[in-house]
Amino acid sequence: MGHGDLTALLLALATLLVAARICGELARRLGQAEVLGEILAGVLLGPTILGRFLPAVHSTIFPAAGTPSAITLGGIEQLAVGLFLFVAGMEVSLAAVRREGGRALAVSFGGLLVPFGLGMAVAMGAPQLVGAVGGGSWGFALFFAVAMSISALPVIARTLIDLGIYRSGIGAVVIPSAIIMDLVGWLAFAVVLSVVDRYSVGPTSVVQTVLLTLGFCAVMLTIGRWLIDRVLPWVQAYLSWPGGVLGFAFALALGCAAFTEWIGLHAIFGAFVAGVALGDSPHLRPRTRLVLEDFVRSFFAPLFFAGIGLKVDLIGNFAPLVVGTVLAVACLGKLLGCGVGALLTGLDLRSSAAVAMALNARGAMEIVLASIALRFKVIGDTTFVALVVTALVTSLIAGPAIKRLLVLKPVRGLAGWLPAKAFVRRLQSSERGGAVRELVAAAALPGTDIDLAVQAVMAREGTSPTGFGRGLAIPHARLPGLPAPLLALGVSEGGIGFEAADGLPAHIIVLLLTPGEAEDEHLGLLAQIARELSDPAVQRQVIAARSYTELIALLRAGTVAEE
Repeated sequence: MGHGDLTALLLALATLLVAARICGELARRLGQAEVLGEILAGVLLGPTILGRFLPAVHSTIFPAAGTPSAITLGGIEQLAVGLFLFVAGMEVSLAAVRREGGRALAVSFGGLLVPFGLGMAVAMGAPQLVGAVGGGSWGFALFFAVAMSISALPVIARTLIDLGIYRSGIGAVVIPSAIIMDLVGWLAFAVVLSVVDRYSVGPTSVVQTVLLTLGFCAVMLTIGRWLIDRVLPWVQAYLSWPGGVLGFAFALALGCAAFTEWIGLHAIFGAFVAGVALGDSPHLRPRTRLVLEDFVRSFFAPLFFAGIGLKVDLIGNFAPLVVGTVLAVACLGKLLGCGVGALLTGLDLRSSAAVAMALNARGAMEIVLASIALRFKVIGDTTFVALVVTALVTSLIAGPAIKRLLVLKPVRGLAGWLPAKAFVRRLQSSERGGAVRELVAAAALPGTDIDLAVQAVMAREGTSPTGFGRGLAIPHARLPGLPAPLLALGVSEGGIGFEAADGLPAHIIVLLLTPGEAEDEHLGLLAQIARELSDPAVQRQVIAARSYTELIALLRAGTVAEE
């Protein structure tokens, strides 16, 4: 690489990072996912806008394909997508799958089989409607079927957290189902890529690929996970922080990526499985997890998602019929498959529809999958644009649709539900069961069966822990015959473990008991509590409140004074 090529590469990287950061921040301020802004940055800098109106500037910053700087930039983007999938894999909780295995299997089975079958039928029966080039092929049909089946665990988890129902009964079904679909979907995609790449070799290679893939997953999630559990404590104890654990994590990701690339799978699958194995280790500190995620998402992820817009002309390749067909097939398959699966597990119609809408969100995962398929020439630019639009639309509509389906609109805020006697300024117990009993006793009305209420709350804790993270826990249950919702708020100076995703103890514990038939009100109050108390600044003031009057004044104000 010469002097000019290196200059062009550095200029391209700097431009992409700055534009992605600015557009990502704008998207976040508008209440949208940052990935939407990062993709928009690439669209503005790519052939869609800059290349169309200022072609000379575009070619100067982003040289044509085949030049050393363009090749190197492509290599950096491949590294970025691998590390992004590594971090996405760290969010997979195998324990959650084991807890809700039966119900999650039913939902995920429907959410995989129906979209896959529908996608295959459309791609083979009417390939021109989904943008297939040259009449379509088995390779295109297999990819399209997998693309219709994929979900986006990071987007789904963020949507449920924002709505305050991540730890609810809905969340206990959605998250394990999304994990299963992610694992199966990426496994299927890796096999499809190997089939396309070895198309002339014959069926033997496909069998070998499937066996090698299953073997790799089995080894990594058993022996590999056992080795990580043994090595990780030593790394975190004796190597410098965060350099030692970052080096170990990225070496693990790149090593697994290299292995899967070597055996004929795509490198991203190895990185994803490495993330699952590392993220599931109980020895991975929450602080370490956050550092890994922040590093990848602040540098590598923006480069990749902004780079997507550089590859295709979204205006020139936007085909309304193709976009409409792909969006319709994606939504119909997922909503029908997941919805019916949820109904068969005993959920009511609206809850089943909410589960299906959550799992319909494709987000960044579909975009990653589409960009790799485009690079391998499995799909053309028209299908790529349709898949990007589908990923964005399904992610944007998930939250509002779930809110409407579950009627997450509590009549009044936390201050309106919390009586003076239900504020426990300092909890005496330092363990979960004792704290729950203290709060139930504080919230109980005359005639309330305290033992029954405690048992109901702890039963819920046993199936789906209610730690929301960032120091907040909302143990809850629905009790038949309860006349109205009961709330209590307690503060624990030392913190109590409620198995939050970030591993941090809860310092603010809000007990919620609602009538057994009031599911909508129950979910609405969960969402309201999470919204009011998730801000760290609000939490500090709640913990510091010396009386019920101070607490209610803070909650009714709705804003936090400058500290």
